[in-house]
Amino acid sequence: MCGSKSKSLVFLGLVFNSLEMVFSSNTGFSMSIYDVTSRSIYLRWPKFSGASSYRVTATAVNTVGRSLLAHFSDVTGTLTSLIPNTVYAIQAEAIDKNGIILAETQIMQSTAPDIPVIDQAYSKLSNSITVEWRAVPGATSYLLSAQDGDSCIETIVTNSPGTVMGLKPATWYRITIRSINSGGKSQPSPSRKAKTVLAAPVLSVSSLSCDSIAVSWKAVYMAAGFSVSLMRSDGLGRMLKQNTTNTSFVFTNLDPGTLYTIKAYAWNDNGLPGDDFTYNQRTSPKAPADVQVAFHSGALRAVVSWMPAEGALTYSVTASGGLLKLKCNTSSAACTVPSLQCGSEYSVSVTAHNDAGSSKPTDAVSLKTIPCAPGNISIEEDEPGNLLVSWSSVSFGHYYVVFVKSDDGLEMHCNTSNTQCHFQSDCGFTYFISVFAYNKAGQSPLGDVFNYTTAPCCPSDFRAVLVSSDTVEVTWAPVRGAEMYETKAADGSGAVLCNDTATACTLSALHCNALYNITVYSFSEARGSNTSCASKYVATAPCSPEIKNISKEAFSVISVHWQSNNEEATYTVTARGEAGLWHCTSSGNSCTLINLPCGSAFSVSAIARSPAGQSLPSYSVPLETAPCCPNDLTLTQVTQSVTNISWSVGMGAQTYVTTLESSKGWAKCHTLRNYCLLGCITCGTNYTVSLRAISETGLTSNCTYQGYSSSACCPSRVKLYRLGNNGIRVYWQASEEMMNYNTDLHGSKGNFTCTPSSGLSYCDITEIPCGDVYTVVVSPITDKGSKLTFCPKKIYSVTCSGSSVGMVIYRGKSNAE
Repeated sequence: MCGSKSKSLVFLGLVFNSLEMVFSSNTGFSMSIYDVTSRSIYLRWPKFSGASSYRVTATAVNTVGRSLLAHFSDVTGTLTSLIPNTVYAIQAEAIDKNGIILAETQIMQSTAPDIPVIDQAYSKLSNSITVEWRAVPGATSYLLSAQDGDSCIETIVTNSPGTVMGLKPATWYRITIRSINSGGKSQPSPSRKAKTVLAAPVLSVSSLSCDSIAVSWKAVYMAAGFSVSLMRSDGLGRMLKQNTTNTSFVFTNLDPGTLYTIKAYAWNDNGLPGDDFTYNQRTSPKAPADVQVAFHSGALRAVVSWMPAEGALTYSVTASGGLLKLKCNTSSAACTVPSLQCGSEYSVSVTAHNDAGSSKPTDAVSLKTIPCAPGNISIEEDEPGNLLVSWSSVSFGHYYVVFVKSDDGLEMHCNTSNTQCHFQSDCGFTYFISVFAYNKAGQSPLGDVFNYTTAPCCPSDFRAVLVSSDTVEVTWAPVRGAEMYETKAADGSGAVLCNDTATACTLSALHCNALYNITVYSFSEARGSNTSCASKYVATAPCSPEIKNISKEAFSVISVHWQSNNEEATYTVTARGEAGLWHCTSSGNSCTLINLPCGSAFSVSAIARSPAGQSLPSYSVPLETAPCCPNDLTLTQVTQSVTNISWSVGMGAQTYVTTLESSKGWAKCHTLRNYCLLGCITCGTNYTVSLRAISETGLTSNCTYQGYSSSACCPSRVKLYRLGNNGIRVYWQASEEMMNYNTDLHGSKGNFTCTPSSGLSYCDITEIPCGDVYTVVVSPITDKGSKLTFCPKKIYSVTCSGSSVGMVIYRGKSNAE
């Protein structure tokens, strides 16, 4: 039986399963059970007031037999000599000193099963002991205990055999067993001693090579020796076994890459084997066979392949070239090694791997890569039309091919084992040049592609045209390779340059009357200027003449003088104005312009002509002719003392001065307009008329016209008198005796007119309505029969006297006057 800790655990179980407390319904007296065995029941109750003793009776239920009676003076009691695995009705009574029952209580309780008997106890594993026993009636489970000194390990099982786990290897234990039912557990059985077997050796296993496995372990407590065995896990072949007192062993002559099962155990002095330890270990693979290397020149990589090795899980390929090592890993039987360098030699080997380790590398296979692209490429045009391409030799380069492609798509190549090649070239082409090296592995990578541009071609048959006396326009057809053109015109004193990308150039500011040597050069940024181009001679136009003087020889005749140093030149002078063009020509230094119109402004210039061309015009000199006299002039009498003069516009005139002169005086006005009002005119007087037209610059033309006679004078002292019953007489004082007059009366009741005979100074109107206001005007009649309209108007009221004319009253002058 284990110690107090185990007992407490069992007791708690019993309390949960079978502890009962029964109270007396009327007294509060109760009884409880705190332990049960196969033949005993342990009771307790509280002390009851007045009781001096307690009587307990236990009667087996459903079992023939006597009842058990016991007396107790304390509050605890034990019933013994009971039947195992039997249910009892237990009654407790509290009795006073007179034997009177003060209180009673009853409880049902089963005893534990009978004590088991151990048949045997033995150990098959180093951490357990197995126990066998005969079954006990009524037992629902069993409590196994293994005790070693102060330590105790228990376990509950349902039947035989049962095993106690968690024990120490190679240790003696005292084994007991107790039966259990719902009532409790029995007393421990008689003990048996049993010893656990030796612990299994813990193996450390590795594959030292493809045909060996090394096994090692630590010493095992109480071990006298060890047994180690090895066999293929697939069951093929025979088992290898070795007994030894050492703690290591190496199995040799094994199959490469094969999985083996290793088992080991220790035995004691009696030869009894302990636990065994099993471990699966694979031998490392054998090096792959038949290694093949295929080089891909375009991608600078190699595909390495081999025959698979037994048991290999992965493979690694190593390509070593100098200090550089390239690797690739794979689980298949081929691998691509990328990023190889051109112009290199590599040693390629393959190693197989599995979880046991790695094989030895295969024998190295040599791999030579393609050569690198040639460097130090130089291109020279050693003479026009011939290109020389040269380069440096490269490692592993057996021969070279140079490709030359022009920008029009034509391609040439040169195959050589030397380091230079010659090619024919044309002007204005760009050549793209690449050099490749070759060996058995293939072609070198593409290196730098060089371009070489030959000098541009020269423009041919260019055309030079003189567009002015100092300007030549040069045109030509575009030429191959030219990005820009330079046109140069040189005479004895200097040169004029023109740079442009167009196929035309204008050379300006040339010396007039000079001979120039003109050349058009082609130019490219890559090769510069082609200086071998042909030239042409071009003469410039004569120099412009300089007008020194313009003089007026007569009306509409102008003489022009100039200065010029041209040779064999003819000069033309032009007067240009709104009125038109006038020309004169001379080979000397002057000429005369005739028939120039009046009132016109001209710009006079001169040009020179020669077989080379025409000069620029000279600076213009302004010329103005005197203004023209107006063609039409009209005089109109506005009032008796004011005359309006109007005229047509005189070409070139800005202002006008008009004058009327007579023996009685004169009148004058100066105006910008083409009319003028002249006051202080004497009526009935003959005047001479003159007009002066003045230009903006002060040039003057004096114009004379036909004489002018002012109109007759208006009569004075105009009066109205009553004449008879319905008549009116108009009377005035005449300005001239033989003048004819016209009289007009205007009223609301009618208009009346009368014209007296020549020489009379009155006029009668015989029938006129009275009771009206009349406006009266008396006007002289001109030679042409018209009457003057500006004579004064007077207002008279004509009253009525009955139906006849009454008084005639003067009211004053008309407001319109």
